[in-house]
Amino acid sequence: TADGTIKNITFVYVDLLKFSKWYFEKETLYKFHHNKTNTSSMIEITDLQKIGIGLAGFGVSFLFLGVLFLFDKGLLAIGNILFLSGLGCVTGLERTFRFFFQRHKFKGTSAFFGGIFVVLMGYPLIGMIIESYGFFALFSGFFPVAIGFLSRVPILGSLINRPFMQRNIKMLNFSHHGEDYYIGKNAALE
Repeated sequence: TADGTIKNITFVYVDLLKFSKWYFEKETLYKFHHNKTNTSSMIEITDLQKIGIGLAGFGVSFLFLGVLFLFDKGLLAIGNILFLSGLGCVTGLERTFRFFFQRHKFKGTSAFFGGIFVVLMGYPLIGMIIESYGFFALFSGFFPVAIGFLSRVPILGSLINRPFMQRNIKMLNFSHHGEDYYIGKNAALE
């Protein structure tokens, strides 16, 4: 009878395994079908754009290190070159040229590229001051969108949506061509 008891326990164990396998597959299928994301709204990123994101990220890193190491002109020059090449890869050369060489962005473009030229000529502190002015003049229209995106990031969002941060953001008065942007939880990305 000990043999029969072991067989019964084995059958119960096998049945339990079959049930758990069936239940797991059922739950997995249920979760898959009910948590499916809409892939048609996702943005396709090409390999060239992935390379561009990496180049721009390395460019920003080299710029940060160049400033951290007391305006090291070599790191700043490499950072500028990597950032511009990454920007060109992400958006494409034609769109990059169209962005920089618009009539109303002439002052920002000339300051940005002039600052890069001054850095390459060997005057990194003066060049970075000029380049920073050009950067803010060129990319100030993107700041509200970037802050709206960052407000949705889990840790950063809780910091950005604090009342004192909202006051500071409103004090910066982000506006672009007369349009005021709402910065916060319900900001729509454009």
